[in-house]
Amino acid sequence: MNSSINQLNLFKKKVNFTPFKFIDLFSGIGGVRLGMESVGGTCVFSSEWDKYAQITYEANYGEKPQGDITTINEADIPNFDMLCAGFPCQPFSIAGKKEGFDDKKGRGNLFFEILRIIKYHKPPIIFLENVKNLKTHDKGQTFHFIKSSLESLGYHVFSKVLNAKDFGLPQNRERIYIVCFLNKVSFSFPEPLGTITKLGSILEKQVDEKYTISDRLWEGHQKRKIEHKLKGNGFGYSLFNGESKYTSTISARYYKDGSEILIEQDNKNPRKLTPREASRLQGFPENFIIPVSDVQAYKQFGNSVPVYVIKAIAQEIMQVTKQIINISIYRT
Repeated sequence: MNSSINQLNLFKKKVNFTPFKFIDLFSGIGGVRLGMESVGGTCVFSSEWDKYAQITYEANYGEKPQGDITTINEADIPNFDMLCAGFPCQPFSIAGKKEGFDDKKGRGNLFFEILRIIKYHKPPIIFLENVKNLKTHDKGQTFHFIKSSLESLGYHVFSKVLNAKDFGLPQNRERIYIVCFLNKVSFSFPEPLGTITKLGSILEKQVDEKYTISDRLWEGHQKRKIEHKLKGNGFGYSLFNGESKYTSTISARYYKDGSEILIEQDNKNPRKLTPREASRLQGFPENFIIPVSDVQAYKQFGNSVPVYVIKAIAQEIMQVTKQIINISIYRT
């Protein structure tokens, strides 16, 4: 089972870690934090508004994140070297209404909160994560605005869409990653490993019967898939087994019916992933504490980031710090 957990060793480089301070905005359950800590980073501030995500974050890192970022004065945030933010992606997602900066709930406008903090602190490095669709939303205008806003503050902006399945995780999860430097540097995103980690490597041997879906739900899934097929689209449930190279993308709505990732079982209905399997699918370590209900756990892992990808990018960022004056020297 540990083969996927140890897969990271296949692409871990010999990196001269430079101690640095970072802040973890829209932190969720700390997936980005794990990646940055793995290369010598120290988190000096975190912010997350969801109370259940705060519970999981505190259980694992020993500190409760600050709440709503819109209520936090940028001057109250301690000095840091890197700003990390997986800012809310719902306004840009192909599964949503794609309202972007016009999102009525204000979620798209949270990017302006990031800009507010950047303008005040001018950190040497910025790391952002979002859904793949950010690049094409509104015919590219949304991404152009984000990129030009960062460039206007003096940053050199690098971006690339990476897939979790290329970095030791059996999940087809594409996300855009944006890395920015105040200094003019030569930066490259990590290359795919070129290896396959099968789903069976993260599946549990003994699973509680409560994760097997009911006859009624299974019948409903099959009926809806037939209806979608007749309409000429590919929507419906997706079945996987231990030999599968990867699953669909796990989403925050997984708790509802598990339709995007169902696991085949012999002589019985398929089952949902367990919360621990969902954790492994996103690359969280085995000792990661899950102190919330299954419903909240599915939401949290569905909203989180693929940790292995974050670690791979963090290693490349550390390569670049060799080109920069030791950031910890002038960010005291």
